[in-house]
Amino acid sequence: MLQPEKQLEVIKRGAVEIIIEADLLKKLEKSYDEKKPLKIKAGFDPTAPDIHLGHTVLLEKMRQFQELGHEIIFLIGDFTGMIGDPTGRAVTRIPLTKEDVIKNAETYKKQVFKILDPEKTQVRFNSEWLSKMNVMDLVRLGSMQTVARMLEREDFKKRYESRQDITILEFYYPLFQAYDSVYLRSDIELGGTDQKFNILMGRTLQRKMGVEEQAVVLMPLLEGLDGVNKMSKSLGNYIGITEPSKEMYGKLMSISDELMLRYYELLSHISLVEFNLLKEGLKTGKIHPKHTKENLALEIVERYWGKDEALKAREEFEHIFKQKGLPDEIPVAELEWEEDEMWLPKLMKLSGLTTSTGEAIRLIKQGGVTINDAKYNNPDGKLARGSYLFKVGKRKFIRVNSKT
Repeated sequence: MLQPEKQLEVIKRGAVEIIIEADLLKKLEKSYDEKKPLKIKAGFDPTAPDIHLGHTVLLEKMRQFQELGHEIIFLIGDFTGMIGDPTGRAVTRIPLTKEDVIKNAETYKKQVFKILDPEKTQVRFNSEWLSKMNVMDLVRLGSMQTVARMLEREDFKKRYESRQDITILEFYYPLFQAYDSVYLRSDIELGGTDQKFNILMGRTLQRKMGVEEQAVVLMPLLEGLDGVNKMSKSLGNYIGITEPSKEMYGKLMSISDELMLRYYELLSHISLVEFNLLKEGLKTGKIHPKHTKENLALEIVERYWGKDEALKAREEFEHIFKQKGLPDEIPVAELEWEEDEMWLPKLMKLSGLTTSTGEAIRLIKQGGVTINDAKYNNPDGKLARGSYLFKVGKRKFIRVNSKT
């Protein structure tokens, strides 16, 4: 096990805030002296079945703790997931069904072990203890915090001031999440900056219920491909870890040089020493940003798809962009034209190029759609029956044929 000060250096990499750093160091020193690993908790509500690179920021920090010799608790909030986290919500969130939660949780487990060591990871579900609470347990939990304190949360405050509904159940969400820390007696909790209120509530409940307060490590919300907004499927600026290797590689090569360093810091497995040398080399011009970006893309694609697939993805990327060629394999969609002509956005949706006609319209207006090597800018346009080679953005190709 590394010396406590060295461990702290690793833990601080990419972190936005540590509460309280001096307390965390004391925990690390005690762990080192007693040769007893710390309990590191991170909670995930299984609200969606697929994970993107933004979700993996926490997982990578968990992996670092794991490599430092500490005990990782990957907590799936199956109970709290059925309530719905109100964080950042302007309206009451529709809860997930039990079936949705179970299905998403299973998918989560399969995906996270691409990063974490399954042999050294403790997977827990908070229904294990929260579902066993009786009415008096809930009364006691509710007495641990005031309405005034809850209304300090920005999202609750805004909804209260604008006379939007806030259910009592939503007030219980941070209390339930906090009780997870009490029950597990976690030494450290990891979370995104958007979870600060909920995680600090864990410290409060631990103190009030006679458990040593956990230290908190807050990680940033990873920016998406646009370099501005947080990575999100709804914004279309995400890189999914189950996306095809070629798509993943191409997306990573499209990020800015500035964002590339951000991804290196939060997602790469290179050491702190290597990362600092990389930054210095880019600054002085001794290291070329393009080669650096290629190495990042290769590393991340290899993590999820293996070395052979990563090398194939790089080869195809170079073939398309350097030689202006076409991919070796282009998917084909055979579609029925309801009439002699079909509205272009509808055709794009039916072929699987986009998930909605709205997305198709946006891409067309942005100039991101090429049909048979010609830019197409008219979202009201229609196409007659025939065969068309679509290129959307820089990486997505599909051939659409009308059925005879």
